[in-house]
Amino acid sequence: MKPDKESARGLAQVEGYLLLNAEVEEARRHARRFTEALPWLTTAQRADVERVYVADRMEVCRETLTRITGRAMELRGEYTARYDQLRARCVAVSVLAAGVLGGTCAALTLISR
Repeated sequence: MKPDKESARGLAQVEGYLLLNAEVEEARRHARRFTEALPWLTTAQRADVERVYVADRMEVCRETLTRITGRAMELRGEYTARYDQLRARCVAVSVLAAGVLGGTCAALTLISR
């Protein structure tokens, strides 16, 4: 693997790690806020509720990311196909234009003799 690709891959992994940790901390903050609204919970119950809340939030996050990743891959395929189609059209128009221009030049040369 090229160094640039390795660097980009490493940076993407670090970014993913940091984003995951930020999401976990956010889920913990929300869980604490949720359990603070339930003052009758014991310490053990509070910890259980917070644990379940964070686990549920991480599962929702994972499902969302999976769905987004799938859609991104679909869009990438669609855009790649569209780009290939447009590129083929541009090449065809360029070849046609060059042919018409060459034919016109040849015709003008023959007419002017």
